[in-house]
Amino acid sequence: MNSVRVKSYAKINLTLDIVGVKDGYHMIDSVVASIDLCDVISVKKRKDALVSVTMYGEGSEAIPHENNNAARAAEAFVEKFQTCGADITVWKNIPMGAGLGGSSADVAGVLNAMAKLYEVDDFAAVKAIADGLGSDCGYMLEGGWARISGRGERVKRLNSSLKLDIGLLVPKSGVSTAECYSACDSLPRGAFTSGQAEDAAIAGEKEKLCESLSNGLRAAAVSLNGDVQRCIEELESFAPLGVNMTGSGSGVYAVFENDQFLRYAQSRYRGKYRFIPTKTVLTGKEERDG
Repeated sequence: MNSVRVKSYAKINLTLDIVGVKDGYHMIDSVVASIDLCDVISVKKRKDALVSVTMYGEGSEAIPHENNNAARAAEAFVEKFQTCGADITVWKNIPMGAGLGGSSADVAGVLNAMAKLYEVDDFAAVKAIADGLGSDCGYMLEGGWARISGRGERVKRLNSSLKLDIGLLVPKSGVSTAECYSACDSLPRGAFTSGQAEDAAIAGEKEKLCESLSNGLRAAAVSLNGDVQRCIEELESFAPLGVNMTGSGSGVYAVFENDQFLRYAQSRYRGKYRFIPTKTVLTGKEERDG
């Protein structure tokens, strides 16, 4: 096998409770799910230990190699397992800076592809690399329904068959994750709802899940970027089952009763933001067709 191609999925936060601070990092409790918006990653073997990365789409072409998490993931893999390097191509479909885990998805996709390419069957070691590169990268290795905690590295898989029809609004302007977490310390965070959301997801109760939608970073993100509040208001105008911000923003999504209501909202939307119809992915695991 000389090459592998994978799909690596975006995620949304159904809840994001900020439960404390430890060693300078905010501790979270969050119910997350994968959606069918994905990046496509191709990895080819090299005969030396070098790594090259080519990016296409969503403005990713401008990312320098030294700041590219896909490159960092591949280089860490080569160092850990003493393999040869790889030529990597990433076709990005996940908007950057929207709270959808696009960078983490690329880390996870590269690590999954490298593990298959070089026949490494040590998930714990691969996850350790992922955890070292980003808070939710370990979760993104498999994706799907989960409850994550700590800095995001503790992952509890949830047995849920719930499918959600989602309308996602993505502003061109983003929100700095660091600034958002800093600002949240002095702003209201709301009630913790991850426990209720987990129960609803496992029971397949869509309406109860939507009653639990929350994000402790929402007030902070709104204070930093007015587009977030406008996205919330525009989606609420369609009377969906629930509206929430994902991650630290700036992406905001609505859960609709079914695909028909989602498509109606998409056809009627006249705002200035990018409207992306999407759905939750039941397994969330990267599809490998190498």
